[in-house]
Amino acid sequence: MFATPEQFAAASKTNVETLLTLANNAFASAERLAALNLNTARSILEDSMASSKALLGAKDVQELVSLQTSLAQPLVEKAVAYNRSVYEIASQSQEEVSKLLEAQIAELNKTLATALDKAAKSAPAGSDVAVAAVKSAIAAANSAYDSVSKAAKQVAEIAEANVAAATNATVKAVSASTKGGKKAA
Repeated sequence: MFATPEQFAAASKTNVETLLTLANNAFASAERLAALNLNTARSILEDSMASSKALLGAKDVQELVSLQTSLAQPLVEKAVAYNRSVYEIASQSQEEVSKLLEAQIAELNKTLATALDKAAKSAPAGSDVAVAAVKSAIAAANSAYDSVSKAAKQVAEIAEANVAAATNATVKAVSASTKGGKKAA
């Protein structure tokens, strides 16, 4: 498949660079998740302390219920924000991996087409039909891959829209129940 040691070395170098890019992407995503988790834990601890102080300072049951109701909405909003951030990190990581994979497939297709053209030139007479069939099969496989890739992107976009809608509905529901609880109190 490789005509020269230089071509083999270049292919190996490309593969190593691809693996390094994937590893760097994984480490960057893990680092972002770790930072998010640490910041979230710190924020939860600070909020818990403030909430505990406020609840302990309640003078009667009505004030206690009112405080509990008012503390619920920020908690839900922070949980939603955390989940949204995790989703964004995962989506960005997946997008980077997809771009890398698409570039690798494009390069593979180019290499395969070049190899087929070289094989066709040195093939015996009458083998044009076989070469054309292989090229047709490759084109069909690429077309199928493109269709699946586009469908997967559409599914991801729909899922992202649904997650955003569900998140907004949750925040609105908690906000409405908090406001309703304050009016009742």
